[in-house]
Amino acid sequence: MFSSDLVQLEQVINTLPREEQLWLVERIIHNLRVGSSKDWLTQQISDFEQQLAAMASDPEIQKELEIIDQAFAIAEMDGL
Repeated sequence: MFSSDLVQLEQVINTLPREEQLWLVERIIHNLRVGSSKDWLTQQISDFEQQLAAMASDPEIQKELEIIDQAFAIAEMDGL
């Protein structure tokens, strides 16, 4: 079940004034949400990087990039 530390913590929290209990609950929820958001964002970045790596190694993408480079080669010579 739960550790004795948690039971003791609950007992201490119950002695706090209601306002402080609410503040504590809000802080706990905030920290949980922030942690979840960071985990989600980290996963999204990792997925995006993997997709970019796959695109960079795709021969069709490489051919398309060469065509784009050739189309803009004149502008590069002008310093644009």
